[in-house]
Amino acid sequence: MPIPSLRPSEGETYDASQKPPPFGHSLKRYFALDDDYVNLNHGSYGSLPLPVLFSATQMGYEIERNPDLFHRFKVKPLLDKARESVANMIGADTDEVVLVPNATHALNTVLRNFEWREGDVIIGATTTYGAVANTIRYLADRSEQPRPEAVVVTYEFPLTHAQILNIFRSKLRDVKQQRPNTPFTDVPPLSPGHDGANPQGNKIVAVIDSITANPGALMPWQEMVRVCREEGVWTVIDAAHSIGQEPGINLREAQPDFWLSNCHKWLYAKRGCAVLYVPKRNQYIIKTSIPASHEYVSPSSPEAKVKGTNFAMQHDWTGATDFTRYLTIPDALAFREWLGGEKAINDYCHKLAMDGQKVLAEVMSTQVMDETGELTLNMPNVALPLPAERTPGEIYTPEQLKKIDLHLRDKLLNEWKTYAVHYFHAGRWWCRCSAQVFNEVSDFEYLGRAFNAVCKEIEETVLSENSD
Repeated sequence: MPIPSLRPSEGETYDASQKPPPFGHSLKRYFALDDDYVNLNHGSYGSLPLPVLFSATQMGYEIERNPDLFHRFKVKPLLDKARESVANMIGADTDEVVLVPNATHALNTVLRNFEWREGDVIIGATTTYGAVANTIRYLADRSEQPRPEAVVVTYEFPLTHAQILNIFRSKLRDVKQQRPNTPFTDVPPLSPGHDGANPQGNKIVAVIDSITANPGALMPWQEMVRVCREEGVWTVIDAAHSIGQEPGINLREAQPDFWLSNCHKWLYAKRGCAVLYVPKRNQYIIKTSIPASHEYVSPSSPEAKVKGTNFAMQHDWTGATDFTRYLTIPDALAFREWLGGEKAINDYCHKLAMDGQKVLAEVMSTQVMDETGELTLNMPNVALPLPAERTPGEIYTPEQLKKIDLHLRDKLLNEWKTYAVHYFHAGRWWCRCSAQVFNEVSDFEYLGRAFNAVCKEIEETVLSENSD
């Protein structure tokens, strides 16, 4: 069957030698968003640029011309190119970087490869992403021994970076002090007291957000990594929102033990693409990909002395999949470079986030969570015009919280044709917006009007149940 001649329509291609349109609504032509949809939630799922989508479609036809030729010969060098592109962006070696479907998958790969001992501790937080928190909970809940204990750090925003560091450091020290008979001697290679690749004793593993999901707050994660290194604690950095939003990532300098991020959110790759970074010093821990690969190397085999855990090769092939999602990374980076590069993109988005949150708070007559910008990159958080609680349960029952969440989701998407994440934190309702290159301040104003109308409905319906 002849392959159709694919001709890009307006917005599906660009002339790299020509200057792009200015940031704002003029760039919407390069995204497949509905004309009447005001998207202030790029952060949840990403918004794929049309030129990247067109490239993925072309690649899909190329694959189907001869699937055997592609999978047996062509895919490997293309994957290597994609991995190299990401590695260069985050300050890592190519063989320390692999591509997986999403950040949660990457985190499970790390946590499920640790060899747990009774007495080990995993530390999460009240702001840890739901699926990640449940992974920690599952590991602690397993019926078979050994299993780690789950510990939670409580964060109630707004907080300064200094306050976050104090809370975090105190929790690490409390964990040790409350377990005086537990020998926490299984420490990372860069920590004092590390004793080779076969340590004895127990370990503490901290799962740390670089940017929390709700609220969308930038954490002082590099300083937290330094604290963990001093305390002999393993670090797993959940940087789901970082690549493409957080400027200047250099993992050689930051030196986390593990780091992972979604490429389909802020980086513009096709959905279902994330990067997992494991420095060579820690690759002995990642014995298998998930699921196990044809390239798995048993630690007891002679091959292990040469290949180690075969980290990169294991993750190249874990079964048949849509490789176009990974192979769009170079196309996404090329499009970003045409727009002006990382600094120009994030300078615009950050300024829009700071300006937009002020307008949104004014329209709703509420307040922003972060006036200084210390917590904010491109995801500002603004209080919604709904009552705030002084004590838990004072205003909202669990059932009402669920009803409000569903009501907001339904009305914003189906009637107002707009969306920003909404969540309940520290006694009140907030929204988390995502400022993107196709947004303008007027989008925040429109969102504010939508929230005003929907929150008024909620007060007249869901919350009126309290007065019955």
